[in-house]
Amino acid sequence: MRNKKNARRKGVLICTGTGCMLSGAPEVQKAFESELKKAKLLKKVDITLSGCHGFCSQGPIVVIYPEGIFYPMVTPEQVPRIVEEHLKNNRIIEEFLYSDPLTERKVPEFKDINFYKKQTRIVLRNCGEIDPENIDEYIKTGGYKALEKALSEKPEKIIEEIKASGLRGRGGAGFPTGLKWELTRKAEGDIKYVICNADEGDPGAFMDRSVLEGDPHSVIEGMIIAAYAIGASEGYVYVRAEYPLAVKRIRIAVEQARNKALLGKNILGTSFKFNIKIKEGAGAFVCGEETALIASIEGKRGMPRLRPPFPANQGLWGKPTCINNVETLANIPWIINNGAKKYASIGTDSSKGTKIFAVTGKIKNSGLVEVPMGTTLREVIFDICGGIKDGKEFKAVQIGGPSGGCLPAEYLDTPIDYESLTASGAIVGSGGMVVADTSSCMVDLARFFLEFTQKESCGKCVPCRVGTLRMLEILNKLTSGKGSRNDLEKLAQLADIVKVSSLCGLGQTAPNPVLTTLRYFYDEYEAHIDGRCPAGVCTALTSFIINEKLCTGCGVCKKFCPVEAIVGERKKVHQIIDEKCIKCGVCKEKCPFEAIYKV
Repeated sequence: MRNKKNARRKGVLICTGTGCMLSGAPEVQKAFESELKKAKLLKKVDITLSGCHGFCSQGPIVVIYPEGIFYPMVTPEQVPRIVEEHLKNNRIIEEFLYSDPLTERKVPEFKDINFYKKQTRIVLRNCGEIDPENIDEYIKTGGYKALEKALSEKPEKIIEEIKASGLRGRGGAGFPTGLKWELTRKAEGDIKYVICNADEGDPGAFMDRSVLEGDPHSVIEGMIIAAYAIGASEGYVYVRAEYPLAVKRIRIAVEQARNKALLGKNILGTSFKFNIKIKEGAGAFVCGEETALIASIEGKRGMPRLRPPFPANQGLWGKPTCINNVETLANIPWIINNGAKKYASIGTDSSKGTKIFAVTGKIKNSGLVEVPMGTTLREVIFDICGGIKDGKEFKAVQIGGPSGGCLPAEYLDTPIDYESLTASGAIVGSGGMVVADTSSCMVDLARFFLEFTQKESCGKCVPCRVGTLRMLEILNKLTSGKGSRNDLEKLAQLADIVKVSSLCGLGQTAPNPVLTTLRYFYDEYEAHIDGRCPAGVCTALTSFIINEKLCTGCGVCKKFCPVEAIVGERKKVHQIIDEKCIKCGVCKEKCPFEAIYKV
């Protein structure tokens, strides 16, 4: 994150991304307004509401400027002290500061926190630092300078610049962005469209949402430049309706850009015209696939179609259409301002620039991480995100969203780039990264992700509609203790068939969690066939047992058992009736003597 020390006058910056809003940011804001009023500081101290800071596990986040002092997990009760001691008397409150999980050292400035200082923020350059609902704040950071620069050049030169940068689509497929623009520009047609794909539906992924919430103008500026390059006069932001804050802020940003004559006719005094419409999606995961997305905008059911023809030739209403996702478009202004050569110097030979990952799961510091392509999984999980929480060991990372692959510990030094991850059986995807520890069951994890993709299948092609269902049935058998070795063979065969014969990317990648867990965690599948779940997650394969030597007969477990599955007289050893036990684990949780264990 950039150090904006001295860039602001005295002020309080409060994160109001979705995560911080849900953890209490509105109440913190009200507390600051009230306390600053009491202290007669309202006219001397600014209150700025920013988008997502990225450090989601530490919300609500408050940063005091101009020093850049970082206060995590702020509560309304802490605000009076912050106002009195810090804002009024310039004393940093050490006990409120962030504590590094590795060194346990208090870190005052956010620029010195490992989570931030080990990132390279290009797309997230303004997120958490500006008010996303104030276009003037974006302009102060150099916003729309790239558009001004682009409009002074020929469209073909802009396309060559994007090609030279090596930027590849960040929506999952990794197709070269400049080439897509070139193909759309060369396609025959007087009417052309630009579409921003903000239909982010991966479980645990929130990259695009956070960019729209925190820096919507970077996306709009990228769209306008793309439109100029390909010769389009109309564009759409296709955003899922389940993102109300993102929808609100992109609508405000579009209106502000229109009022500043950055959208509409004669943009920046030129003959170029371009308008943006907002289309709210209904939440179908398959609409992240570009042809299904196009069908949805046209008012049809969101279902993919065969390609070719590709959207670059026949897209929205049969016209040439360029579709880029949020992250891709947010890169464009930076590339135009800083040059293709500088962007291409970041990353690897074939994967240029940075990539944002939404890191969740059994991790100490969950949130948004933007790193150069080629950074290893180990650096992201352990150096930036602080490693596995609760003192447990790393087991696997599921990368690439629900259609990604699960990679074990021996792959922690794998570089994050398109080729390396594909070779391992995973994918970069849109950037979801779910970390699992030793308490996670890999068979159940594969079942969870396959259940999601199976439900989200549009049903158009048989391999995806029927194949994923048959695979899910086998996984359900395995996790319920009814599977056989023959089922493992069928599961692998079905996964291969679905992968090669499905119509679109959803079906083609849906088997990845299954294939990678079969490849790297085959012993767990065998254990399930033998009637064991090593992680103790699958309830049908686990039992709770009372240790006779530790049980005092206190009766606490019996009292809290919801199905009366525990019997025994007071002050005598109790027993669990396995046939009645629903494996909820309440008895183990409540036992004051740790006499109950799971097998």
